[in-house]
Amino acid sequence: MRPKITSKDIAKELDISPSTVSRALNDNPEISEETRKKVKAFADLYNYRPNMLGQKLRNNKTMIIGIIIPEIVHHFFSQVISGIEKIANGRDYNVMICLSNESYEKEKLNIQMLANGSVDGILASIAKETLEIGDFDHFKELKDYNIPLVLFDRVTEEIECDKVIVDDFGGGYNATKHLVDVGCKRIAILSTPDYVNVGALRTTGYKRALEESNMPIEEELIFKVDDKSDITSQISSFMNCDTIKFDGIVGVNEIYAAIAIKIAKEKGVDIPDDLAIVGFTDGLISLFSTPALSTVKQHGMTIGEQSAELLLDRIQHKDNNKAYEQKVISTDLVIRKSSQKFPIL
Repeated sequence: MRPKITSKDIAKELDISPSTVSRALNDNPEISEETRKKVKAFADLYNYRPNMLGQKLRNNKTMIIGIIIPEIVHHFFSQVISGIEKIANGRDYNVMICLSNESYEKEKLNIQMLANGSVDGILASIAKETLEIGDFDHFKELKDYNIPLVLFDRVTEEIECDKVIVDDFGGGYNATKHLVDVGCKRIAILSTPDYVNVGALRTTGYKRALEESNMPIEEELIFKVDDKSDITSQISSFMNCDTIKFDGIVGVNEIYAAIAIKIAKEKGVDIPDDLAIVGFTDGLISLFSTPALSTVKQHGMTIGEQSAELLLDRIQHKDNNKAYEQKVISTDLVIRKSSQKFPIL
């Protein structure tokens, strides 16, 4: 095994300064190509690696960004994390992932832990309980510590920061319009309580599509699912109610839509001829449901990439006077068997 060497050893061996060694290893154009090659060849020969901790301390940076997500077992959030990691790693940053589990208190603890010097900036999607309570002080305090924040997916106007959101209104509109186009006459929506902004926006898009199609908005067809209680039993009670009739369902996430498919099949309802269903989030559940679930694709990877770019630009350029940005990522409708009453031309 070759002995470990330092940048000073390389400098002494090649009769150059330690700073020249550092700049050569970082491909600084001020250093000649010949010198860069010599330094790298010598470093490779002795398996030299720069002292990253020392570099971080000198730069007063951790080279880590924190991510706070409500849940991990969710295709959308896993895609967002992949997008964040792609951009972060490409800019020599690592990521630290925290889960709020939809809890206000857990989210506060996550913020406190990350803000103690563990990370250079934070990306977050707000927990449902935080949205319900409406207390965002733990996010607002990050500004006092000069820690950049980017919110994605679930956001609030009360927090001043960069944001990346899905076109939830457009997604709800397009899902509903598709069901109208395949002949559905009474369309229900399985949504969330109003304080969850993504569900509320998708419901608003649903209403707009009905209005433009000259179809009435019937409150009994707007069912708001409470995630704190058993989801399946709630959706089952709604779908088995004899006084409520519908031939189309929009689920504001793929879990609600997949549960609706399961309940309909248990009742002997033909999908899509008797009941057409569309969900959100193009994950494995949508692909492997029987029948395969039509869905609104949210492009989580793109959301992660855009969020990381905004955060790292704030961290690396330190332009605190720059106006905050809000980027809206468009959705796509993926049509599968669950709503395909007619052949796609």
